[in-house]
Amino acid sequence: MSTTPSKLAQLRELSVVVADTGDYDAIKRLRPVDCTTNPTLVKKALDLPVYADLIARELAWGREQGGERESVVNAVADRLTVGVGTLLSTLVPGRVSTEVDADKSHDTEATVAKARRFVQMYADAGVPREKILIKIAATWEGIEAARVLQAEGIDCNLTLIFNSTQALACSEAGAFLISPFVGRILDWYVANGQAPASIDEDPGVVFVRGVYAEFKRRGSPTVVMGASFRSTAQIEALAGCDRLTVSPDLLEKLDAEHGELPRALVAGEAETVVSTPIDGARFAADLAADPMATEKLATGIEAFAKDLESLRARIRAEL
Repeated sequence: MSTTPSKLAQLRELSVVVADTGDYDAIKRLRPVDCTTNPTLVKKALDLPVYADLIARELAWGREQGGERESVVNAVADRLTVGVGTLLSTLVPGRVSTEVDADKSHDTEATVAKARRFVQMYADAGVPREKILIKIAATWEGIEAARVLQAEGIDCNLTLIFNSTQALACSEAGAFLISPFVGRILDWYVANGQAPASIDEDPGVVFVRGVYAEFKRRGSPTVVMGASFRSTAQIEALAGCDRLTVSPDLLEKLDAEHGELPRALVAGEAETVVSTPIDGARFAADLAADPMATEKLATGIEAFAKDLESLRARIRAEL
């Protein structure tokens, strides 16, 4: 029997561990600090017994509503999202990330309006805004929405981060947290015939290390949360990052493994950095010059939007 604590226990000492799931039982078992909900996870939740009462109640509500059918479907999707998030908020000491509709990713006003609506719905359910993170795709319009929301005290998680200009623009907008996607960056390079020789050359790991170092150098309060992991090796290579959001299966693997888990990321001293703030033109130009980031941001939004449509289709059928 190993006397060394599990790698998950050691990781918790170095980084805030977040569960990349809305699975009630997995969260209960793995005790992450934060968790997340999105249309994919809400759709999966429709089949879990723990959410049966919530689903029956919201579908019954939907059937009683008059007016345009699509508006009712969208309202039920929102109510289920917040209902699942409310239940999950009772399990974690930290926050529940709640995703704004991906089909609003290029519309600042619509994103701001939906975020405010979610925060109000959570408040009505007794969940304070300090327990919520509003998850927004890091398009220029999404970053501008976060700028508005953060000024109102609504904390945002800017997601689908693949490029350093994108990351810095989020920090300049005052975003509470960013989610750079480790695994999806690696996927792109592997698909393009550039598989790394070692974990230290993994382009997703290299990217997050660089963003973390630059944010600490600038004294940025924006939290860096590594996301989208393909292996425990990637997670271990980022031990010490502010937060890491990990799927239940990788959390289970880390929990089963023993052996030393050294800190990989160490914050350097903050310096006074003088730089020209990033504007929309520079953001667009830097992204256009980065085929990986351009493709991954677009396909990420597309996949999130598809999941949302899939959730709405399921609700339509149930109604």
